[in-house]
Amino acid sequence: MPKPRAVGPPPTSGPASGAPQRLRGGVLGMADIAAATMANVGPAMSFFFSFTFLATTAGEGSPLTIVAAGVAVALLGNTLAEFSRAHPSAGSFITFVGKTFGPVSAVTTALLATLGYIVAMAGVISISGGFVQITLHHYTGVHLPWIIWTLLLTGLAVVLMLRGVVVSTKWAGYFFGVEMLMLVVVSVAAIVEHRGDLSAAPFLPSHISHGFKGLAAGFPLAVYMFIGWENSAALAEETENPRRNVGRAVFSSVAIMTVSYILFAYSTLTGFGYDVARLGDSPTPFIDVAHHTLGALAFVAYLGGLTSTLGVLVAGINSQARLVFNAGREGLLPSFLGYVHPTRRTPNKAIVTFTATSLLIIGGWALGHLLGPGGGSMNPVVFFTESSTLGAILILLVYLASNIALPLYYRRYRPQEFRKVRHLILPALGTVAILVPLYYLAKPGQPAPYNWFPYAALAALLAAVGYAALLVRRDPSLAERVGSIVADAD
Repeated sequence: MPKPRAVGPPPTSGPASGAPQRLRGGVLGMADIAAATMANVGPAMSFFFSFTFLATTAGEGSPLTIVAAGVAVALLGNTLAEFSRAHPSAGSFITFVGKTFGPVSAVTTALLATLGYIVAMAGVISISGGFVQITLHHYTGVHLPWIIWTLLLTGLAVVLMLRGVVVSTKWAGYFFGVEMLMLVVVSVAAIVEHRGDLSAAPFLPSHISHGFKGLAAGFPLAVYMFIGWENSAALAEETENPRRNVGRAVFSSVAIMTVSYILFAYSTLTGFGYDVARLGDSPTPFIDVAHHTLGALAFVAYLGGLTSTLGVLVAGINSQARLVFNAGREGLLPSFLGYVHPTRRTPNKAIVTFTATSLLIIGGWALGHLLGPGGGSMNPVVFFTESSTLGAILILLVYLASNIALPLYYRRYRPQEFRKVRHLILPALGTVAILVPLYYLAKPGQPAPYNWFPYAALAALLAAVGYAALLVRRDPSLAERVGSIVADAD
């Protein structure tokens, strides 16, 4: 049976003259992109700073919030896998939405995705230094400013990425392997330590506090714990057989992360004796469980957190900068972003620009704290939560557009392959799964600064649409360039 080929115009030269800039194709396998995807998720970092809120909203039944989020992300994974099977591209969501709705939507998606990922990554960059500061202060009493560690770790991550996608992806995988080993060790030790008091209550719907309302309140944060699951799609151009391997990497990563989060949640609840009120008083309950269970060996939990931040830095910037690179290559963003290093075939300018912009956001946010009413310094843990929330709103809008686009794309370009379940019912359910966290992130009555995030997102959307319409009017050839460069599928 012949392999399916992408529908659309052949590759063009893009905004620059000559042949289009290409990344190094076929150098990553399925295991590589799956490991990079899970490193981008950063289970230690995500769980450490999220589970307190999940437990206080859903109570003992908080693991069921994770189950619901895992199902929702799997529905989104179906959309990404089906698009990647038909049209694998480093542009990922930008390409998928643009091929369906046209160049204005492509530029709009490029701007929203770029801004959303940069804002969210700014939180990751800050917490990398913040967690080093917390760890060193706990064990040595040394209190160096977190920004020093942030700059050092970010510089190390950028150096790894500029050396090439194979090197940086391998290192992201190594960091993830150490992270998972440490988390599993603590979790199993906690369960064994409390084996006489184990309970099935966390898996019973009747133990969810306030029923569906409690489940829904924590659902947006539970979904955010999986952000990064889409990493593999942006690596399609450098992946061997991306039409098959991207989907496999997405589903295997989501499944492993779901099971892992459930294990971590159950062990944390068990370590606190299912006392949700006491657990809610801890900013990092998993680390407290490690201290109570392993004593001096609780350092393994801190090591898991440290390797998690490094893995997210490398894997996250690697994939998200490729979205920016592809948008620059196609003329959706400034063309200098579409530059590829002639030897290593890495999108150097996109990587450096993405990282520098995230650092500028951190600096601007810190300046706002200094000049604000309180006049205090910025806490990297608080900033992580704030920037992650704002970034998540923009990213969820991109997810939403992709889910709406999938059935239309298959109906228009690949009608012979259209399947009602995969291309209509599942993306419809995925759309609902996205609307729930969007509602809770945007609903009125939230404390500052969260109360103005929805307005900032709306302003970004309107500005992106306006800029996109202007750009397409000035350059009608954008319609031909969107998604014109497809990853090799041999």
